[in-house]
Amino acid sequence: MNIPESHLAQEAIAALVDGELAGGPAARAARHLAGCAQCRMAVQAQREAKDALHTCSEVAVPGDLLSRLCAIPFTADVPGAGGGLSAGPGQLTVSGPTGSWSVPLTPPPPAAERPGHARWLRRGVAGTIAGLGLGVTVLALGLPADVPDTDPREPASVAGSSSEQRTEIAPPVVRSIILDTTVGRPGGTP
Repeated sequence: MNIPESHLAQEAIAALVDGELAGGPAARAARHLAGCAQCRMAVQAQREAKDALHTCSEVAVPGDLLSRLCAIPFTADVPGAGGGLSAGPGQLTVSGPTGSWSVPLTPPPPAAERPGHARWLRRGVAGTIAGLGLGVTVLALGLPADVPDTDPREPASVAGSSSEQRTEIAPPVVRSIILDTTVGRPGGTP
């Protein structure tokens, strides 16, 4: 069985030179480099390019590079069955066999910029406080105004009874019964 020889991918070589490969993949790459002269040359070329960039005093980067990089997901062809992906100014549109929908790409305005938001919040808090105040007032007005004076030494009367009738609580009566257990035993007294 012959396994076709594979080489390190360019991304793996760049990650290895930059020190971004984890322990396991880095060990596999080192084992591969021990037996592959072509990949060793590619790693050496990547190291030389990295050193050249670090020693260069000026690197000219186009001003619109960042915007072009951010536009790649919107301008790249997306394979799909009858659907499409298109980007317009400020929105991303996805269309397919069931219809299309769009997603706005501009962030929503911050809370401070939404007109009237703070006003509605203040009105809600003020309404809540007013409702609580009204509820306390209604509760206070519904309480009885006259509380009859009662003598704390008198026992409380039973509900529905007149002032002449009283109920007194008596402690329970405990009775003791002594049984003679000697009756019917041999040698016991009759």
